[in-house]
Amino acid sequence: MLLSYLKLAWRGWQRRKFFTAISLFGISFTLMMLVVVYALFDHAVGARAPERRTDRLLFINRMVLRAPQSQGAGAAGYDFLQRHVRTLRTPEAVSVTEAYPTNVALYVGQQVLKADRRYTDANFWRVLDFDFVAGRPYSATEVRDAAHVLVLNETLARRSFGTAAAAVGRQVQFEGNPYRITGVVADVPTSRELTYAECYVPITTTTDNLRGTSHLGGYQAILLARRPAEVPLVQDEYQQVLRRVPLPQHFKEAQSYARTLLAHYMASDSNDADGSGDAAAFWRQWLGLGLLFMLLPALNLVNINVSRTLERAAEIGVRKAFGATAGRLAGQFLVENVLLTLLGGVLGLGLAAGVLRLLSASQFIPYAHLGLSAPVFGVGLGLALVFGLLSGAYPAYKMSKLPANQALKGRITA
Repeated sequence: MLLSYLKLAWRGWQRRKFFTAISLFGISFTLMMLVVVYALFDHAVGARAPERRTDRLLFINRMVLRAPQSQGAGAAGYDFLQRHVRTLRTPEAVSVTEAYPTNVALYVGQQVLKADRRYTDANFWRVLDFDFVAGRPYSATEVRDAAHVLVLNETLARRSFGTAAAAVGRQVQFEGNPYRITGVVADVPTSRELTYAECYVPITTTTDNLRGTSHLGGYQAILLARRPAEVPLVQDEYQQVLRRVPLPQHFKEAQSYARTLLAHYMASDSNDADGSGDAAAFWRQWLGLGLLFMLLPALNLVNINVSRTLERAAEIGVRKAFGATAGRLAGQFLVENVLLTLLGGVLGLGLAAGVLRLLSASQFIPYAHLGLSAPVFGVGLGLALVFGLLSGAYPAYKMSKLPANQALKGRITA
């Protein structure tokens, strides 16, 4: 039966090449846009280096202090994280790092390089999964001793020393001191804003005052739960600790959460977002926009399909006269439409792959290597199937209900 549906669908497409071309264009363009957007989203929050264990990672990178007439907000203070987060018992490991990278100058001989630097501790390399191209991360001992060592990303290493391997053990001048390169990591795209940098340096070498007692500062904590099921336990423990921490003078409330990577992006630095990043509002907005974007071309395709159905009135009448049931006819036309949308989906995925390759080549997102990963490919085909069902259900139902005698006489109206 499916083979006969395929043959009928192919003949229908051949007879109505103009409608088929319009349908394919609408489907492929719509799916291309949706797939590109999802690929960018997946590139920012998906499980990939260095945040491969997204189901176990939590980030504390925002603090809101409220008083009756004012409030303060920003990244957390280093001393606060050291005292109250690093000492949490439920995580497997806790890393305290600079919250945002800072652009600095590195000197390689006579060459001056601009690089985004991030201060980190030794646990940074434990809670995250960096791909080391050459060398090694700096150790806990080197961090404790404030050793002048650093880790470069691959692009800077190649630009400065020709190859990643050649960079290991060499020195660069940074803030007036020679620093030895211990390792080279694969580039992290700027879209991974919580872990991105071009140059990683021990946090103990900073000139900042790390002994300040302010709740606010320029630092974040990255927590690794022992297993995914313990993520809520880590979040609950942090909330319990936060409630016991004395507040700075004049402030009456401290709000901070250990958020997942996705929740961090959902929150968008909102002072009112909860621990989930206001997930409900986020998904309502984006799913609503996605459905609206699909609905408009789907309605257009419905109109085209209804017109195609009415053109086949004689065929429908003959098949009904020979005993074809309404269900079988509806199934045939629905399968035809789903096949057409799947074909459009394949074309859309091909177009999306081309657009993503162009975005990668243009470095629209620095250090990003965009492409059709398995999850993105699966979502693309899934969207094509949904699109086919949305645009084909009503025309198939309408066609199946056409009376045989009217269809044979051509007395059909939309």
